[in-house]
Amino acid sequence: MKISVSSLNKFLFFKLPSAFICGIRVKEIDENKCVATVKHQWINQNPFNSMYFAVQAMAAELTTGALVMLEVQKSGKKISMLVANNKGNYSKKATGKIIFRCNDGVLVSQAIQKAVATGEGQTFWMKSIGTNENGEQVSEMDFEWSVRLKL
Repeated sequence: MKISVSSLNKFLFFKLPSAFICGIRVKEIDENKCVATVKHQWINQNPFNSMYFAVQAMAAELTTGALVMLEVQKSGKKISMLVANNKGNYSKKATGKIIFRCNDGVLVSQAIQKAVATGEGQTFWMKSIGTNENGEQVSEMDFEWSVRLKL
């Protein structure tokens, strides 16, 4: 699959249907950044009339993972990828449309290049920040990715 906005949204439908049903959609991707959105609605709410934390985590992880997928594809190598750890901070109720951005494409590129050059697995942290329609930060998620060449 060639990584693009439309192919990632199709991927969600077929491989991550819970994310698709919750309304998560990729809006932009290039070698440096990935942007995804999700709108607070009945299907993804918590009892406090805001977006459930796990929906925010899915959208945030997607922005980091899509960048890893893109770089793996660009490398032309068989590389496994796995989330090894994650952290999240929620600073404001998530209502309305939430935009998640990850700008850590360069970190992925460096880790993949090092994994290919050394043959050793690499780990690295990526950050995705969720903001509401007013530009206010509602959450910040960090994901530790592990990549290694498949034997």
